[in-house]
Formats: sequence, C-alpha cells, structure tokens
Amino acid sequence: MKKYLALILALAMSCSLLTACGGGEEPAPAEDTAEETALVYAVEAGSAGEAVAAENGFDYNSVASQADALMEVASGTSDAAIIDLLMAGAMIGEGTSYPDLITGEELTTEEYGAGCRLESDLTAYINWVMAEAYADGTMQTIAETYGVQAALVEQAAMEEPEIAADGDIAYIQDKGVLVVGITDFAPMDYKDEAGEWIGFDADMARLVAEKLGVEIQFVEIDWDTKIMELDSKSIDVVWNGMTLTAEVTAAMNCTNAYCNNAQVVVLPAAE
Repeated sequence: MKKYLALILALAMSCSLLTACGGGEEPAPAEDTAEETALVYAVEAGSAGEAVAAENGFDYNSVASQADALMEVASGTSDAAIIDLLMAGAMIGEGTSYPDLITGEELTTEEYGAGCRLESDLTAYINWVMAEAYADGTMQTIAETYGVQAALVEQAAMEEPEIAADGDIAYIQDKGVLVVGITDFAPMDYKDEAGEWIGFDADMARLVAEKLGVEIQFVEIDWDTKIMELDSKSIDVVWNGMTLTAEVTAAMNCTNAYCNNAQVVVLPAAE
C-alpha cells in the first residue's frame, strides 16, 4: 500500500512540474521559430572572394567581375557580395556609385602581388622598380592619388637585377611592348572619362614599362583564365589587385606583396 501511495505522489509531482514549465503544450518546432535565412552572395568567378565563399559553405552566384557582384546586390538579385576591401572603399558609400551599400564582416586578410610566367626574370625586375619607387616616394604618391596609401607594404631595397639574353625581359624589349592583363577593378585598374586605363596598378605598370624602354598595352582578360593567358604569352604580367593565394603562387612567378587587403562582405544599408 505504501509503495502504491508513493507512486501516486510521484506522478502528481511530475504533472505539477510539467504544468509549471508549460509542459501541457506541444513545443513549437525549431524551424517554425527560426526566422533567419541564409544569404546568397555574389562573387567574382576565380577570385579570392569565390574561394572564401566556397570554404565557408556559402550559397553564392559567380559573376564576371567584382563590379558585377556589386550590381547584383544593388539590384536585389543577390543578398550580399564578397569583394576586395580596397575596391569596397572606392566603390560603395556616400559619394560613390553605390551610396546605399555598406561593408560588413571582413572574412580574410591577404596581400596583393603581380604575376608573371614561371621562372620569368620580369618578376625580379618589377620588384626592383617597386623598391626604387618606394624609396624615392613615387609609390606613395601614386597610392595617395587613388586612396590606397594606408594599404601599402614596405618594399625592401635591392640591386637592379641582370637581364638574361633569353629571358622574358629580352622578349618584351624585342617586341617593344609590355602587355598587362587586367580587369575593370577600381582603384587598381579602371578607365577615366577619356577611356584611358588608370589606377594604382596601371600607373605602377606604366613605371615598369618606362624603365624597360617599351610601350604599354592593357588587355582585359577573363580573370578565371589568367594563368592560361600568361602561359600562352597573350599577356606578360597579371597586375590587377591579385591576391597571393597558394594556387596563384604555385602557377605564377609572383612579385613581392605591395598592398594589404581583405575580403569583405557588402550589404544593402539598413532602411
């Protein structure tokens, strides 16, 4: 009898506890209470932004350029974009083409470099030109023109490299033109009102061409095929705010880093 009464008392206490905790109602399913939905990001195909989106398992759309990624967000086709921080500084916010877009989280920290063909002697020559330009203040002046002076990486002094008779430099000087592969990517490479290519990278490339004693030609490339363009000699150097990833440094002979950068999320400003 005592065991029976103890069982009844235990059941009564359990019912009281359930009632006090709302146990009399069925709990709402988790999916009914969660209102957050995953963002769809716009990224440039073959870029560091696409790589970080893939690494993080984001849902993303690949587009032709970072400028197109910003257009996707502005038009509402994508919820957000992942682009270079330096480009975001030039392209979004008050007084820019996209005043209603803002920067969000920085997803990576990275560095920019230019890329030449594997074993190309042009790489060391570009490093020397950048070192000279950094030492005499030319590099800082160009950087200030395009608002990237805070991102500059110090260039160590070095001696002028020797030019091999059968190297890339001899090939470029023989044809009389340095062909630079770029995309439309402010503030590194973009066109002014007259249709001329300007930007920090464009101006630095002109400085290299001047030192080599050759003309310069800018060629817009598909960023996803930049390595193929180099190897086929359609271009001589990729100089377009290129992040020094493991993939890039394995496939190209890359210069020293010259600018710090990050991949940043761009979102519509809250209304």
